[in-house]
This record gives sequence, C-alpha cells and structure tokens, in this order.
Amino acid sequence: MGVPIIGCPCPVCQSSDPRDKRLRTSILLETQGKTIVIDTGPDFRQQMLRHDVRTLDAVVFTHEHKDHLAGLDEVRAYNFLNEMVMPVYATPRVQQAIRREFAYIFEEPKYPGIPQIELVSFGNAPFDVQGVEFLPVEVFHHQLQVFGFRVGDFVYITDANRIEEEERRKIRGCKVLVLNALRREKHISHFTLNEALDVVRDLRPEKAYFTHISHQMGLHEEVQGELPGNVFIGFDGLVVTQSENESESEKDSESENESEKENESEN
Repeated sequence: MGVPIIGCPCPVCQSSDPRDKRLRTSILLETQGKTIVIDTGPDFRQQMLRHDVRTLDAVVFTHEHKDHLAGLDEVRAYNFLNEMVMPVYATPRVQQAIRREFAYIFEEPKYPGIPQIELVSFGNAPFDVQGVEFLPVEVFHHQLQVFGFRVGDFVYITDANRIEEEERRKIRGCKVLVLNALRREKHISHFTLNEALDVVRDLRPEKAYFTHISHQMGLHEEVQGELPGNVFIGFDGLVVTQSENESESEKDSESENESEKENESEN
C-alpha cells in the first residue's frame, strides 16, 4: 500500500519527514560488478528513475504478491539500454504467476517492444545470479513459502512471520540483516516490531534494518528512538555499503567494491 495511505489523516501519513514516505519494498544490490534487483513492485519505475539506475543485470523474486511483482514490465527499458534479454530468477510457482499476470510477454508471435525476459528457476539451494552466489532462505508469510536471500554477509528477508531453525542457521554470522517489521500489533503474515526484535536478538547480526513498514508502526523518528543501537528503521533511498576493510557503514553513494542499496522500504 505504501505510505502515505490514500486518504489517511493519521500523523504518519501527514508527516513532513521524508523518512515517513515509503514506496513498495525492493532492494538493489551492487556487488562483484553486477547490479541486481530483488522484487519489482508497483513503484519499480519510480525507484529506478530516482536513483538513476542505468544498468541492470538480473531480477530475483521473493514471491508473487502484487506489491513485489507488478512493475516487471518496466524491465523493457533495460532490454534497450543494455541490449540484453533480462534474466528473471523465480521459483516455479512464482513463474506461473508471472506467466499469468504478464501473459502478453510470452505470446507468439512476439509483439514489438514487449519486455524480453528469460525465466530461470531456483529452489531451496544455492544458485548463481550472473556470477553472484545467492543462498536462499526459506521463510513463511502465513502459509505461503517466500524466499529471502543471503549474499555474502548480507541477508534480505521480507514478508515473513516465521523462520524455522534450519533456515536461521543460514543467517547466523551475517553482518547485515534486513528484515520486515510491519507494525506493533499482531499480524497474520508479517513480523511485528517486537517479533522482529526477537529475531535480531536470536540471530545477532552486527546491524539490522527493518523494512516493509506500514503507517501503523508510528513516526520514523519516534520508533527509531526506541530501538537498540544496532537496529535501524529503513527508509526510502537508504544505502548500506560493505567492503573487506569496512564491516558496514551507511553512505550517500556507492564507493566501495561491494554495496547493497535498499531502494525503498514500505508497507
């Protein structure tokens, strides 16, 4: 839904703090010379324009919900810019949704100008994305299987309210954990703020960032003031960089040889 919510008069939706303005959740990884996006929500075009992203090597999907999938059509710009068919990594179930929601992409004969994508399957085993190793982390969004990913010492998980111990072992030892925390009140398919904090205490990353945040969480500045020193509320345009000589830091631009940029964090 994003923040502000259409027509909502609450203090968060009416806030003038830019950190309280949230587009749909997505993340841009820049690592090993590759640029990879995880999830293309309805705001994908706006996000890529805002950050002037001129190269995209691959798209990886966590799951098929509309707020993570709807912007896929916009990869056509990179077909022309980069003169390539876009590799799209997704589970077989998510591929079914892509074929259903974007049927025109797969129709024959091909209509000129449609997105050109190549679907690549993965399951719950390490896989290669254009030379970058992804370790999938299975989580559950109520009863729906969703995948988070570990890339090096960086872990990204969204849309979850349960992570089994076997999967938690894949996360332990990471330096940076991005994790969903929707609101304070109990939710059927998302971690609450306290539940997300419990996960951080269990997994003990060096730093954690909460994403997929709704207007029901509260004002960014106030919520941030309640958190431990190594836990942060994500915001649109947040940049996190990592390098061999620097465990983790926040930057205004990517100057290190490996970086993770969280394009947007949202409800």
